[in-house]
Amino acid sequence: MDPSIFSADFKPEPYWWDRTPRPVPLDASLPDQADVVIVGSGYTGLNAGLVTARGGLSTVIVDAEQLGWGCSSRNGGQVSGEVKPSYKELARLHGPAQAYAIIAEARSALQWVGDFINDEGIDCDYRHCGRFHAAHSAQQYATQKQEFKSQVKGLERDGHLVDETQIRNEVDSPFYHGGLVINQHASLDPARYHQGLYERALASGCYVVDNCRVENIVRNADGFNLGTAKGQIQAGKVIVATSGYTGSATPWHQRRIIPIGSYMLATEMLDPDLARSLIPNDRVVSDTRKLVVYYRLSPDGHRILFGARVSYKETDPISSAGPLRLEMLRIFPQLADAKITHSWMGFVGYTFDKLPHLGEDNGLFYAMGYCGSGICLSSYFGHRLGQQALDIPDATIPMNGLRFETRPFYRGNPWFLGPTIRYYQIRDRFN
Repeated sequence: MDPSIFSADFKPEPYWWDRTPRPVPLDASLPDQADVVIVGSGYTGLNAGLVTARGGLSTVIVDAEQLGWGCSSRNGGQVSGEVKPSYKELARLHGPAQAYAIIAEARSALQWVGDFINDEGIDCDYRHCGRFHAAHSAQQYATQKQEFKSQVKGLERDGHLVDETQIRNEVDSPFYHGGLVINQHASLDPARYHQGLYERALASGCYVVDNCRVENIVRNADGFNLGTAKGQIQAGKVIVATSGYTGSATPWHQRRIIPIGSYMLATEMLDPDLARSLIPNDRVVSDTRKLVVYYRLSPDGHRILFGARVSYKETDPISSAGPLRLEMLRIFPQLADAKITHSWMGFVGYTFDKLPHLGEDNGLFYAMGYCGSGICLSSYFGHRLGQQALDIPDATIPMNGLRFETRPFYRGNPWFLGPTIRYYQIRDRFN
């Protein structure tokens, strides 16, 4: 590792934490019982807790680490109401009506999260900036054009195509061959958003305990007994909201979630003219490679925040910084002299069918596996899960109860990740 790529004040932690450190609960003790215990203090858990507490249920939220320590304060701040599979893929597996309903529900979640942030008055730099989804090859741009011109009626995206001659209107890069602007997508500061959720959960009566890892969950006559690092707690209902950090306390869910590390860096403050020239319309950006690359300007417009998968197996944020920087320079060679001030990583929760899942097993509720659309979908799913725990009519959504797949011999350690990444690297090179 070349130490000259780092700034003098380099930190191996999220850029977002400078402005918004992890919150410290007012009381670290664990109550004896609650109507609802929520495992996980990220977007899913806090949104669920807001609903159950405001609905009159005593609600305790516990987390194995500091509050929001996982992907809720580590993500890139790109907000989209999308699922990974296409309508065609979903129709083949679930039928046309269900496919339509799944995509429509995810798209409506994007509108919901914007309205929610506005209604709650959460100061998190939320902005409908739009997304530029760039084509990394001429073949991919041809695919984008065909798909955009043959969208399913009622599921059309508001946007427009950008050909190779116009690419620098969106990103000043020689790397791409065109792309698609999606107007509805948005950006925010993820740690500020989490902080706002946390403050409103407290104000609503949620009791929140950090550094309280759940070690086991045992069903009994009164509901569930949870054994934790801070003692036992009895719960009438349990909500599992752990996604990419799902562990052995819920082995059924652990067998169905694939934790995949995504790595990010922040550049030092750039010359304002240079920063504006790189992404002129200040959109969030991703591209068509299977090994997803995503980036944006920081909310103040002074830095590039760049994320990607850059290794066959999980590594540390210092080791990932060099390869991540080289990937950034492939797109923006103008940043060759820019130092790195922050490098970090987090685990994205993937599933075998590339769909998020939520459901219930006799009082044990869960939502997880957002596959890269976690800000929007985890917030909305958490809200819906809280409603379902309150037995509110019509709270179920099309993703409820979908078959949640696993694979033989899989126990939560994705041993197949390295070969899969290598395969996708080859596909991205020739496709």
